[in-house]
Amino acid sequence: MELSVQSREVLGKKVKALRKEGLIPAELYGRGVKNVHLAVPAKEFVKAFKEAGETTVITLHVGKDKHPVMIHDLVRDRITNEIAHIDFHAVRMDEKVRAHVPVEFKGESPAVKELSAVINRSLSEIEVEAFPQDIPHAFVVDLSALDALDKSFYVKDLAVPKGVTLHIDPDTAIATATLPKVVEEAPVAEVAVDVSAIKSEAEEKKAERDAQKSATAE
Repeated sequence: MELSVQSREVLGKKVKALRKEGLIPAELYGRGVKNVHLAVPAKEFVKAFKEAGETTVITLHVGKDKHPVMIHDLVRDRITNEIAHIDFHAVRMDEKVRAHVPVEFKGESPAVKELSAVINRSLSEIEVEAFPQDIPHAFVVDLSALDALDKSFYVKDLAVPKGVTLHIDPDTAIATATLPKVVEEAPVAEVAVDVSAIKSEAEEKKAERDAQKSATAE
């Protein structure tokens, strides 16, 4: 996958002008690469990111130079959720790197359909170590394997490509079929009402009214 970008001189608050032109400010850095300020076409990047994610190597064209990179970080606008900044990390194809590979869930659990279970998902990503070109785009968990209550899909059940090392306990559960938790409502405390006190107060007020009437009549 390839992506053409351009170096930029605009820095600081002035980068707002770039975004209005459909460009995303970015940085390129990594071992053996001098830090470069970049401007990335937003539309082209969104297409590349959907396909590559943060685990697939992208060949970045900066003028006449080419750099194999991985997307290291994205900053999004808190209001619009649009990509506001990108960090590209230059990699060497002959050196292993660490990356966080996302976990994707597919299929339907029979335990959900037949036993009214719910699926507790424990992991959303897994840290791996491998050569850049060997890092998988995602790990897929097939929920159809969860056909009984309290049954789990573990890290050791994943299909891991050759050359990829997982930095996590293989017995870690990724997803488990369980019964939904029942939330017990706290009993409502009964408030004791002293009827005699209410009656006495009413009688006192009646006596006051009668006294006022007698005084008026006199």
